Amino acid sequence: MDSFSALIRTASHEQHVEAETSTFMSDLLGGRLGVDAYARYTEQLWFVYEALEGGAGRLASDPVAGPFIRSELYRLAALERDLAHLRGPRWRAGLTALPATRAYADRVRECAERWPAGYIAHHYTRYLGDLSGGQIIRDKAERTWGFTRKGDGVRFYVFEGIPNPAAFKRGYRELLDAVDADDLEKQRIVAECKQAFALNTAVFRALGEEFPLSA
Repeated sequence: MDSFSALIRTASHEQHVEAETSTFMSDLLGGRLGVDAYARYTEQLWFVYEALEGGAGRLASDPVAGPFIRSELYRLAALERDLAHLRGPRWRAGLTALPATRAYADRVRECAERWPAGYIAHHYTRYLGDLSGGQIIRDKAERTWGFTRKGDGVRFYVFEGIPNPAAFKRGYRELLDAVDADDLEKQRIVAECKQAFALNTAVFRALGEEFPLSA
């Protein structure tokens, strides 16, 4: 029988590919969009991580979600440094969430407050994605817009507290396999993972509408 971490990975594979291959992301990583589109994307991430990390403290003692709350994963401070670099010291004044972003952040917050097992689904899709595919985005951003390697502008993608991402991801999958949930609850977590990818893809779609490539 497949482990729970393998089950999650397999079940959400299709949505994962859809999110990664969105038109906006392809255009961004292909260097066809300007740094403004990258900054706007970074702003949207701020809302999602504010929801994800704002509720983390309360969940640290939760029997289900608690083991996943790891301060070395936190991204909000890094995002704020990136936004100050991209948008200037008054970046908060111009910060706005797209409706799709608000829906995503609201769902994360709802899980954090009411359903710790569902929160794990969002935790997994975000942080493991950042540790993996996020490194491709960082590399492209550095080369396309001339950011200092692992410096301001791309700090979101730099996990200074995780010297060995491969080992960390292995440990994370072990936590998933040991999650305190019955089979039905595990199925619900898998469904929430799919929902997380769908919410993320909706943000990409909205960004794509905001930054269309002129035909």
